[in-house]
Amino acid sequence: MRRRLRLTESNRFYAVRQNGRTAVCPLLVMRALSNGLDYSRFGFVVGKRIGNAVVRNRVKRRLREAVRQRLADIPAGLDVVFVARAPITGASWETLCTALDRLLRTLPTARSSEGRPDAD
Repeated sequence: MRRRLRLTESNRFYAVRQNGRTAVCPLLVMRALSNGLDYSRFGFVVGKRIGNAVVRNRVKRRLREAVRQRLADIPAGLDVVFVARAPITGASWETLCTALDRLLRTLPTARSSEGRPDAD
């Protein structure tokens, strides 16, 4: 994933966590917040309860690749943070992609609101 598409600032992670719209599935929690840019940025959180460093890095690589394959379908102008849940370690690629697709369908267009994507 290209550098400009990565969410790296801790204060932005915090803002997305506090103010973003949340969608949940058994494998992932997704939070999204409008960023005012012409492109979306993505962050991935995999806590220590998921496993050791090898397992956590594998989960992050799989998530990044799944999101990269769907970039054309994701609305522009959002900061999106994915938080992995414990069952993700045993999930197949197809299960992961299905869960991600289900979560991404809940994303509204960022341009349709001020601030929070779920504001109507």
